[in-house]
Amino acid sequence: MITRQRLAAGACALLATLAAGIALPPDAVADEPSGTAAPKVNLLLDVSGSMRARDIDGQSRMAAAKQAFNEVLDATPEEVELGIRTLGANYRGDDRKTGCKDTEQLYPVGPLDRTEAKTAVATLSPTGWTPIGPALLKAADDLEGGEGSRRIVLISDGEDTCAPLDPCEVAREIAAKGIGLTIDTLGLVPNTKLRQQLSCIAEATGGTYTSVEHTDELTDKVNQLVDRAADPVVTPVAVEGADACAKAPEVKSGLYTDREEFGQHRWYRVDLPAGSELRASVSVAADRQVDRDYGVSLRAVTTNGREIVRGETTGTGRTDVMSAGLRYPKAESDDSDDSGSASEVVCLQVANSFSAASGVKTTPGLPLELTIDIVDGPDASSDVASFGLGRGWWLLGALVLTGFLAGVLWGWVSRWRVAVWRTN
Repeated sequence: MITRQRLAAGACALLATLAAGIALPPDAVADEPSGTAAPKVNLLLDVSGSMRARDIDGQSRMAAAKQAFNEVLDATPEEVELGIRTLGANYRGDDRKTGCKDTEQLYPVGPLDRTEAKTAVATLSPTGWTPIGPALLKAADDLEGGEGSRRIVLISDGEDTCAPLDPCEVAREIAAKGIGLTIDTLGLVPNTKLRQQLSCIAEATGGTYTSVEHTDELTDKVNQLVDRAADPVVTPVAVEGADACAKAPEVKSGLYTDREEFGQHRWYRVDLPAGSELRASVSVAADRQVDRDYGVSLRAVTTNGREIVRGETTGTGRTDVMSAGLRYPKAESDDSDDSGSASEVVCLQVANSFSAASGVKTTPGLPLELTIDIVDGPDASSDVASFGLGRGWWLLGALVLTGFLAGVLWGWVSRWRVAVWRTN
């Protein structure tokens, strides 16, 4: 028993040392934005007939939206270029073809004149159809050009009435362009079908969906999204992976975006200098309904096909983002490199095992985001993967010694207590 106690004390000391003494690796760094381009936000407001309903804090949905817009316009940061587009604001008739074209830019995206924008919002009156899909296409066109962040904030209280132009498919097409446009959606009615549609639109572009039932919630959320557009962002670079390493594009440190078909493999090449370390991660989003049981893998292999290291993850039954990552350090001198080159070409393979659910379109491919970081290689005193403790070695020795002495002392006290008990 005394031996077990001593071993337990030593193990506790070792675990404490590992928690305190291991030096964590530095954070990976991606390409930073220049910060010179103005962020753009297009507020897309549903002005269909259902916005007359009086179920938000005793007033109509339209009145609540107008109040929220006025407060948002007052709080919009000076550096943000903001526009307002409507859907269903003009046509009152029953012709579906005409109603599905009813979208207009109420206030152009650009430097904000608060008085002019408020005057435009005041003229709105609930009118017609709900052409969400066509309005999203036009709202994306309003934001073309420039390099700053771009965001659409869609506020609606009902489902799209212009099928078969599916708003979710429209959002995927917008995301597939690789222009870095995010769509956030806000639902004014706690309706299951509306939530599913607006959630799908947001997920397709990396945005968020929120259900709001009060005016202050609507104001706070829109303000938050507008402010978020002004935050510095890293804009991913569009790249098209190949079906083989030999034809793969070369990628350097940075953030990249691509599209990957269901069950497809995509290849990329990295030139890794000697004495440096490759840190790579990939995220693949299941932006539509998929079958259960799926996974994503990221492999690093040599040009002749030998696997170096891999990272993989699996999931089941959820529409979500799957991520995998890996690390590969290249030593200063690598005897296995026959070419004697000071650098090594590493091939990265991204694969997924998603499969589309019945009736779900497989195009465009699933959105893929690849992060590459090439940093100085680890040494014996800083690499966690090499079990390096750096200057923590002295602490390890001190704690191990303390644990050993504590175990000896506890064993002596235990033996003394047993001896006293036997004597008595």
